[in-house]
Amino acid sequence: MKRRLTLHFPREAVHQPITYRLAVDFDIAAKILRAQIAPNQSGTMVVELSGDIDELDAAETWLERQGLALNRAPGEILIDPQLCVDCGICSSVCPSGALQFEADTRRLQFETARCLVCEQCIPSCPLEAISLVLEAP
Repeated sequence: MKRRLTLHFPREAVHQPITYRLAVDFDIAAKILRAQIAPNQSGTMVVELSGDIDELDAAETWLERQGLALNRAPGEILIDPQLCVDCGICSSVCPSGALQFEADTRRLQFETARCLVCEQCIPSCPLEAISLVLEAP
């Protein structure tokens, strides 16, 4: 099973070997999608965790005990290519740069690995081509 999380590191937790501990202690693979962490400062890291559901739950509990705040992405953003006209309006509200309008090709590019599933793009689409797809339980 996979889960996408945004980890918010307080200043005192940035030196912890988080991804190493996830691998060794919980048998969780952590794919770092985006990170902005500097020594002696707070930071943010978007990760996709893969592993057994029970181990994922235990790992999330452990992360919170380490002082990290977690934002859980509830699903994924889907763009319907039949409805999308590549207007690029959604790219202007995307905080992660997952949605980008390529001026030279006049096409919308969507990089799912950068998507934070913040849902800001959904109401911005005038044709309702963007939706949130929730994972089945």
